[in-house]
Amino acid sequence: MDFSGQVILVTGASRGIGRSIARQFAQRGGRVAVHYHQNEEAARATLALLPGEGHHIVQADMADADAIQRMMQTVIAQMGGLHVLVNNAGIYDDHPPLSISYADWQASWMRIVQTNLIGAANAAYCAAQHMKDHGGGRIINVSSRGAFRGEPDSPAYGASKAGLNAMSQSLAKALAPHNIFVTAVAPGFVETDMAAELLNGPQGDAIRAQSPLNRVATPDDVAYAVVFFASAGAEFMTGAILDVNGASYLRT
Repeated sequence: MDFSGQVILVTGASRGIGRSIARQFAQRGGRVAVHYHQNEEAARATLALLPGEGHHIVQADMADADAIQRMMQTVIAQMGGLHVLVNNAGIYDDHPPLSISYADWQASWMRIVQTNLIGAANAAYCAAQHMKDHGGGRIINVSSRGAFRGEPDSPAYGASKAGLNAMSQSLAKALAPHNIFVTAVAPGFVETDMAAELLNGPQGDAIRAQSPLNRVATPDDVAYAVVFFASAGAEFMTGAILDVNGASYLRT
């Protein structure tokens, strides 16, 4: 798993899973574009953790199609190309259907789907335009166990991740003739800021007990799966969705 000479764009890389993904690619010789939306300080902290040289930070609102296109153009121009795109950026909020107003319901759906699914689709589109003319590439989408298990308090999140899985498989078929390979990684609970309140609260032990390992994933657990999918030799896994949930949810 050597990424020397390759450029990798990781969205949502300022913290959590994205930071671990960026670090693992850099440890294996890749040059990483660290994307952030609002927290430049955290993105610079990620940048400072990366071994090697030639890394950059880039900013874009993943809900803004024009901003995504500009980000992609900046990465390609500044770093000399793009070999791997990791769509990791995502947002979550609670919007239980029987407990909020119709206006809040609509707002949550629009915000989450626009960022988690449409933003990822736009990034994949822009990346594919470059990759098809430059020998191919990899697109790895970070999905969720919630796409299969359901998210009763955040149905838009579950739906956005299910859509991300379907998009990954559709793009795998569309782009394979151009040596562009598309996969998805579906974590369960992960030790991130997003999950910290739940994991540190009264439900924490029950959440950890969902896995026979009696823990949740670390960001590095998820990052390793992403890096594997991007590695030489994993091409024939295009279209695959890999569960990284510690056997907390099994599907056939």
